[in-house]
Amino acid sequence: MFEIIAFEKQYAKEFYALNIEWLQTFFYVEPYDEEVLSKPETYIINKEGHIFFAKLDNTIVGTVALMPLGKNGAFELTKMAVSPILRGHKIGQKLMQHCIDFAKKEAMPKLIIYSSRKLENAIYIYRKYGFIEIPVEANCPYKRCNIKMELVF
Repeated sequence: MFEIIAFEKQYAKEFYALNIEWLQTFFYVEPYDEEVLSKPETYIINKEGHIFFAKLDNTIVGTVALMPLGKNGAFELTKMAVSPILRGHKIGQKLMQHCIDFAKKEAMPKLIIYSSRKLENAIYIYRKYGFIEIPVEANCPYKRCNIKMELVF
């Protein structure tokens, strides 16, 4: 069984590697991705965001981030990736549930997800957890994004 732990600097390499692998498998690495993934403390942790890891034995097998969006208290649920050999074992769903529980505990007003309709399984899971589709803004940070979802608490 794996455990979910909070960000530790020693795991920044895994945060980068898991996400880069996922992006290269399903899309491509955009400059914005490269910047955020290579400097998680600058773009997420130091801005009062959060990164969580799924740890199995002593190995990081998954990750997810909650990145603050502006001044309204919303957070983007982002940078979720699971080791390719462990996909299909519900690690991503456990990470998502952890983020939802954490957001409620911290009184965050809502979570936002930017995604792609290409990721049918992911969209299904987001809906299962209560996320609803809302319009994507014109200046969306990701070129691959064609669906935006939110979960309001």
